[in-house]
Amino acid sequence: MAKATTIRLNGDDTRLLEELSAEFGSPSDAVREGLRMLAAQSKRRRALREFQDEWVAEIGPPDPAEVAELGRRLFDE
Repeated sequence: MAKATTIRLNGDDTRLLEELSAEFGSPSDAVREGLRMLAAQSKRRRALREFQDEWVAEIGPPDPAEVAELGRRLFDE
């Protein structure tokens, strides 16, 4: 069963919703897709946090220099 919800948007948010509505079909479709994306992102963050906690418990904290080097190799292409 669908539930109606009121969302208050400022001018910038309204403009973004209009842009996304064109891509996703309607304002409601854009909001639903945004909620799904946020839920998936939240799930990934929780999984990463759990992985990090397990890593630290088993191996110890990562070496900051190694993390920085890995970041450079992965993202400075």
